[in-house]
Formats: sequence, C-alpha cells, structure tokens
Amino acid sequence: MGPKGLQRAGKDILWGRVGKPEEVASMIGFLTSAVSRYITGQVLAVDGGLTVKMRA
Repeated sequence: MGPKGLQRAGKDILWGRVGKPEEVASMIGFLTSAVSRYITGQVLAVDGGLTVKMRA
C-alpha cells in the first residue's frame, strides 16, 4: 500500500487514520490478561470506527 495508500485508506476510518500495530497489541494484551476474565462471547472490532462508519 505504501504511505500514500495508507493515507487514502485512513480517510474511510472514523478516526481518520489506519491503526497502529501497538493499538491492536493493546487489545490482545487486555484480552489475554486477568482483567478480561469475565468477558465471554463478544466480538470486539479494533478498527478505529470503520465498521460504525460503514453502517451510517
């Protein structure tokens, strides 16, 4: 994609940019920690609001 492709893709995302690897890693860290032990059967979209914008 390159930098220009990522910038164009970011325009379709509510946050206005493509996510960073550490932002996805933070969710993975949360889900694998004891803090999330009571969460079951959920789908968590780590997409900066892309799916919300697509539904609007």
